[in-house]
Amino acid sequence: MRFRDRKEAGKLLAQSLREFANQTQVVVLALPRGGVPVAAEIAAALQVPLDVLPVRKLGAPGQEELAMGAIASGGARVLNDDVIQSLAISPELVESVIERELRELKRRERLYRGTRPAAKLANHTVILVDDGLATGSTMQAAVNAVRLQHPARIVVAVPVAAESSCQAFNGPDEGLTCVCETAVEPFYAVGLWYENFDQTTDSEVCELLNRTWHRNSHRKAKGKQKERV
Repeated sequence: MRFRDRKEAGKLLAQSLREFANQTQVVVLALPRGGVPVAAEIAAALQVPLDVLPVRKLGAPGQEELAMGAIASGGARVLNDDVIQSLAISPELVESVIERELRELKRRERLYRGTRPAAKLANHTVILVDDGLATGSTMQAAVNAVRLQHPARIVVAVPVAAESSCQAFNGPDEGLTCVCETAVEPFYAVGLWYENFDQTTDSEVCELLNRTWHRNSHRKAKGKQKERV
């Protein structure tokens, strides 16, 4: 199926994640930028906190659309040795790309979160959300980063994915599962599954995050008032 836009995709995906609604130990973690509009709808429907996990694809030099790996906040990295070896990319060149993308990753984290502390993930169910899953390298970097914080469970949640990538996150590890509305093979590009796949801007990400964080703060305040009563 094709989605009208990321907002509609998030609403539909939220229905498949209903079991996590209103649970205090659940956090929705979005991969910026495209994953944020999807994740915002999920967090609103489930009434759980939303945070971001900046992840950057490492584009092969001269073929930036081809991923030779990915990095995520917290120092996690995933490298595609097959791509690196087939293109004869030197270790020095790989490191230079990593350094460049790391600067952008840190810029986004400062911009999106500001002074707010990162969500606590230890012993929580973490729902990792993106707008689609192609090779899975960026999502794998995100999973690796989250695992460093010892969550109880990780759920990869995407509206559309390559069937092989979805299966890779549904392996024998009981602490890692994948929820996908549409899994297909062959898979060409995430954007083909959306009628509107305009690039999500930094300002849109900040607006969605601020709106969600404000709503969560208001809900917590109401909860404390009820406790005092």
